This record gives sequence, C-alpha cells and structure tokens, in this order.
Amino acid sequence: MTTQMIVRIDPALKNKVGNFAKAEGKNVSEIVRELLEGYVKNRDIGSYIDDLWSRIGTKIKKQGFGPDDIDSIIQKVRAEK
Repeated sequence: MTTQMIVRIDPALKNKVGNFAKAEGKNVSEIVRELLEGYVKNRDIGSYIDDLWSRIGTKIKKQGFGPDDIDSIIQKVRAEK
C-alpha cells in the first residue's frame, strides 16, 4: 500500500525535475520516490551494514573463498591477538 505526500517546491524546480524525469522515461513521482529511498538508505545504518556485508561477501566469493576458509582465517586472526 502506498500513501500520498504533498510537497511545496518552487515552480522552476518542478519544471526542471519534470523535464529530467521525462528525459529518463520516468514521472516526477518516480524521481521523488527514488530520492527519498536513497535519502533513507544513506542514513539507515542497518541497511548500510547489510549492503557492506553483501559487497564483502561478493568479493570474497569472487576470490574463491568459501565458509570454511572464512572460519579458518577468523581463527588465525584471533589466535594472533
């Protein structure tokens, strides 16, 4: 379910956003939703950490490491302390 939000902006800004949206094949509502989602995502530490772990996991997998390798590396690092 979605809800409406009314926002007041300068008419010139509205026209520019409308033109950019049209050039991208989108409508203004889509642009505003994307901007708000990005705003929240950039400030939500939980999402940031999830994204970070996802990127780390992807890089580790690309290098050929698996879960057993990770456990082994963690144990080695802990033993060095």
